[in-house]
Amino acid sequence: MDDEKPITAQVMETMTAAVEATKDAAVAAVKKVKKAAKKVAKKATPKKAKKASKKKAKKAAKKSSKKAAKKSVKKAAKKTAKKAATKKKKTKR
Repeated sequence: MDDEKPITAQVMETMTAAVEATKDAAVAAVKKVKKAAKKVAKKATPKKAKKASKKKAKKAAKKSSKKAAKKSVKKAAKKTAKKAATKKKKTKR
């Protein structure tokens, strides 16, 4: 212990170091648990279920892309209509 530092400062440093060490240990433990859970889930799910989920994901992606395309077309049409209207107003003035 440092004799130059006050006791409270020394205690605070020690406590902070302990907290940091505990936090690091907890993070490491969580990472290990996640990794183990992934391995178990990988072994538990049958291959047919994986294929089915991939097909569903592809279908969902197609649907969402179609919806997005429709929305963007509608928005573009509205914007061009607004721009044309403002241009007409400006030319009249």
